[in-house]
Amino acid sequence: MEQRTESKNDRRHFLKTSATALAAAQLMGTSAWAGANEKVRVAVVGVHGQGRSHVRQYLAIKEAELVALCDVDESVLDKASEELIVGKGFPKPKFFWNYQELLEDPSIDAVSFATPNHWHSLQAIWGCQAGKHVYVEKPLSHNIWEGRQLVKAARKYNRIVQHGTNSRSSKGVQEAVRLLREGVIGEVYMAKGLCYKWRDTINHTPDEPVPQGVHYDQWMGPAPERPFSRNRFHYNWHWQWPYGNGDIGNQGIHQMDVTRWGLGVKLPSKVQAMGRHFMFEDDQTTPNVLLASMEYPEEKKMLVFEVRHWVTNHEGEIGEGSSNTTGNLFFGSEGYMVIEGGSYRTYLGKERKPGPSGNGGGDNWQNFIDAILSGDPQTQNVDVEDGHLSCALFHLANIAYRVGRTIEVDIENETVKNDTEAQRLVNDGDRGYREPYVVPKEV
Repeated sequence: MEQRTESKNDRRHFLKTSATALAAAQLMGTSAWAGANEKVRVAVVGVHGQGRSHVRQYLAIKEAELVALCDVDESVLDKASEELIVGKGFPKPKFFWNYQELLEDPSIDAVSFATPNHWHSLQAIWGCQAGKHVYVEKPLSHNIWEGRQLVKAARKYNRIVQHGTNSRSSKGVQEAVRLLREGVIGEVYMAKGLCYKWRDTINHTPDEPVPQGVHYDQWMGPAPERPFSRNRFHYNWHWQWPYGNGDIGNQGIHQMDVTRWGLGVKLPSKVQAMGRHFMFEDDQTTPNVLLASMEYPEEKKMLVFEVRHWVTNHEGEIGEGSSNTTGNLFFGSEGYMVIEGGSYRTYLGKERKPGPSGNGGGDNWQNFIDAILSGDPQTQNVDVEDGHLSCALFHLANIAYRVGRTIEVDIENETVKNDTEAQRLVNDGDRGYREPYVVPKEV
């Protein structure tokens, strides 16, 4: 297929043709399911990595029908369809490489994103504007400002927008948070999120011609225009500021969300962070070691988050038997709690005697479909607002790291006080938005 770059006329055409769907979405609201049939018709956008999990999940949900796949790499579309769908006896879905064209399809009820971080908020906002319900992978934003714009869009267009922090659907973690609220370890004064993942160097990759079948302008989207390179495509974009947010925003957002949820807090008043990219000389620009501290003086609580990338201990015995340590620690006046995956355990008193423990799984994708069918956003385990606030925490940590000083937060306005450089990063001012892929100021 000939490669095509979207023009401003394409964007105007998208907005015009989606106007009817938009008006219908506003009239429909989320009070009742009004789909063409009993099943929710879903399109998965981005099917190279985590998107393959999305495909498997929707195929397993009887109330959902997977009707379309979208990816800027056409070879990925063919492979995912054959391996995961057609090869398993399911009907072949529609293929799109142009996301805007997908949104013009009135037969699609919901879109499910597993694209690079720099696309998440804009794609989700456009989905809401086109009358689609949205499941958006973590993190739902590349910066704080655009995350708030997504929350506004979800509310304005009455769409179900679910964030992919899956721990919120875990029965074990839900029980752990309930016990924290009930005082199982007394007064909780501090929590720590751990993201110790074994990450090797990504080396250097040269600029090269765009591979056949890759629509690279669509991949770049809102990000600055750069030549194609393997380290700026598929997975390794995670470790470069124009596209990703480092491991605190990749793996770490799961643990950050649990930490904030368990503490029962929103945004902190003060944030400091220190770290760097150790050991390797490569294309990575995000830190692979980062220690962030966040202060909640009114709540009398503190949140600490740590990223490590290489040889490390298994703090709290999290990750014993593996090379990674990802989980949460909560410290209280009468003991502490460990959360790892869908399980939790407590240790009480000065003797640290074992207390209540438990585990249990859940299904974030099933919860998303159920919320659409019910028409009630309150049935979601992780609403767009919770996703936004948890993402804002790691954004603030990254900002403090990048400016190299403690930052003070205007909690009500979600801005940084008296620091122009830091505030530019709240709006991702060092990157900007590339026309026509612009997050709208008025959604």
